[in-house]
Amino acid sequence: MGDIMKNLTILPADTYTVINKTILSDSDLKLISRLYQPIIGYTAVSLYLTLLDDLDKLELMSEELTHHHLMSTMQLKLEDIVIAREKLEAVGLLKSYVKKDSINHYAYLIYSPLSANEFFSHPILNVVLYNNLGKKEYDKLLNLYKIPRINLKDYEDVTCSFNEVFTSVKGSVLEIEGDITKRDSNNILINKGIDFNLLISSLPKEQISDKCFSNEVKELINALSFTYNLNTLDMQGLVRNSLNEKGLIDKNLLRKSCRDYYQFDNNGSLPTLIYNKQPEYLKKPQGDNSKWAKMVYTFENITPYQLLKARYKGAEPTDRDKRLIENLLIEQKLNPGVVNVLISYVLKINNEQLTKGYVEAIAGQWKRLNIETVEEAMKITEKEHKKLKKMMENRKTKDTSKKSSNNKQDDSKLPSWFNIDPKTTTTTEEDTKEMEEILTSLV
Repeated sequence: MGDIMKNLTILPADTYTVINKTILSDSDLKLISRLYQPIIGYTAVSLYLTLLDDLDKLELMSEELTHHHLMSTMQLKLEDIVIAREKLEAVGLLKSYVKKDSINHYAYLIYSPLSANEFFSHPILNVVLYNNLGKKEYDKLLNLYKIPRINLKDYEDVTCSFNEVFTSVKGSVLEIEGDITKRDSNNILINKGIDFNLLISSLPKEQISDKCFSNEVKELINALSFTYNLNTLDMQGLVRNSLNEKGLIDKNLLRKSCRDYYQFDNNGSLPTLIYNKQPEYLKKPQGDNSKWAKMVYTFENITPYQLLKARYKGAEPTDRDKRLIENLLIEQKLNPGVVNVLISYVLKINNEQLTKGYVEAIAGQWKRLNIETVEEAMKITEKEHKKLKKMMENRKTKDTSKKSSNNKQDDSKLPSWFNIDPKTTTTTEEDTKEMEEILTSLV
């Protein structure tokens, strides 16, 4: 279904119906605002609330509406609505179906958020929330949902049972109705998973129970492998060490083992922000069609991992480079779009190499200057490069031919956005072609 939706162009005239698969309370909406919003962003939360508003008076199902209605209500472009919808799908708040026709019709199924206990126990959402908020804000949220402990040691349990209060009477057999509304949350799907045939075959049969690899356990293993970037071979030893005396997997021990394994392999860092994009609230408003704006849009809407992989010509980036980028995001706390600019700049002027000291020196300066947006990062690289170039020129000999040659070489190594006027709102055919080549290489 996901691949079909990605390859399908949605038009404003395409219709949709919202179907409520759950019962939502005010506390659920607070959960979405507090726990989900730092992960999916304000726009995705706004779409969730807008779809809820589309429901009928009984809050069961909406009438048939067009996507133009969503565009008008939210004052957003359709592509931004689609991005927000995909984020809701990714965290399990929404499921989407499509029926193709001359005008396509979509069904959007609304689900509840996970409970606070489920969320803070989730192997993916909990880690991403921690990384996005930082320890201080995360601990604040965690304390909000902690149950107060009361010592009942000196109390006696006097709760009545059902049969002490009610008496059974004879009656007709009643068939249970299965279509009554209920609170329902949706599982997060991880398509890239562990090879369980290989994993199970690698474990001694006498050590594992027939019930060891339940669907719940498999989902946990897949989620942990995604969160901590572990492959099947990595997971074999971790699973083996998490088996208890009954031949079942101790899920808490497996979580801890995966976390410890990752931190040991990554200098104590928690995973991993290299797959995150620039936060929505720090993105440049759409509407500008200039070459500069398209470059900004590119850096805002790809992850540092995608950029690295593109510069590796599709090959997996080295662990060293991934750790370096992770450090920029976690330790230096630079935003993903800003890191994209830094990567692109350093690779371009440093012979396609990410030299750790050089990268961290620039990152430290940008942190001190509080560089948060892609545009700020692009402008500061131009400014600093001009300073560097001037210093280099002052150190050169008075040999003008050599000087001219070196200057030309420097200019050929500049990133694509250098010397573009951000105020220019028109692009030439040559600019458009160049931008398409850049964008294609970064996808």
